[in-house]
Amino acid sequence: MGAGVVKKQGGGRGRRRGRSQPMAEINVTPFVDVMLVLLIIFMVAAPLLTVGVPVELPKTAAGALPSEQEEPLTVTITADGGVQIQTTETPRNDLVNKLRAIAAERASDRVFLRADGKVPYSAVMEIMGALNAGGFSNIGLVTDIGGPALDGSDASGG
Repeated sequence: MGAGVVKKQGGGRGRRRGRSQPMAEINVTPFVDVMLVLLIIFMVAAPLLTVGVPVELPKTAAGALPSEQEEPLTVTITADGGVQIQTTETPRNDLVNKLRAIAAERASDRVFLRADGKVPYSAVMEIMGALNAGGFSNIGLVTDIGGPALDGSDASGG
């Protein structure tokens, strides 16, 4: 993007011959070259910036996953509707108080909820509400692998 010098052709009366004048035109070729290189770089890099399928995730108050410094708490709902914290049977009416006491002693608010497949959805949601009221906002639902796929095939092979 420099300026060049142009020699004036022809003679003017009373002027010196061969006098050089600055060229008023800008050479844009290097500028275009740089812009094309940047365009190619951005075209290659842009798809790499989006990872996964674009979905609008729900907004929650849960923070980042804490590190695994302590054993995660597990709450289990059995097929008959009983609730266990780790391996201890707990009555439903005392569940929130026990969870609050446990949450006060723990550094993380992470809890795993295991429920039998025969337990109604409403019962699972009641326990999730109790977990939230007890101070556990980071709830992970535990499932088993090998279930049916959404395309109608059976991933378990049977």
